[in-house]
Amino acid sequence: MALTILQSAALYFGMVFGAGFVFGVIRTLWVVPLVGVMWAELLEAPLMLAVIVVAARSVVRRFELASRPVALAVGIAALALLLCAELSLVLGLRDISLDDYFASRDPISGPVYLLMLLAFVLMPLVAARKGERDR
Repeated sequence: MALTILQSAALYFGMVFGAGFVFGVIRTLWVVPLVGVMWAELLEAPLMLAVIVVAARSVVRRFELASRPVALAVGIAALALLLCAELSLVLGLRDISLDDYFASRDPISGPVYLLMLLAFVLMPLVAARKGERDR
């Protein structure tokens, strides 16, 4: 079961992180100059939520994650991978400390980002519960 959790979490992380990386490049290069950081991040959030939903459903179906604790473990493990990758990339590319990174977050889009992380953790559980009801 542990291998299934790790494989599921790695795939889920990869799908969401890959899309987030592409959206982040587009946001930074083209959207931020047009509307500013806050609005660019807020415009990106619904797109990322859609990616999270599709990725979670796909992983739950592919690995047949019917157990709620297993689905939640997948979300938590994927979050650990996401935070490690994101923080190492952000801190490495921007050459700033963790404190400076959190201080630089927008006061409006920053909490939205935290809600997106919560959705990322919980979505495999939601998808597994939906799959239970559909059976």
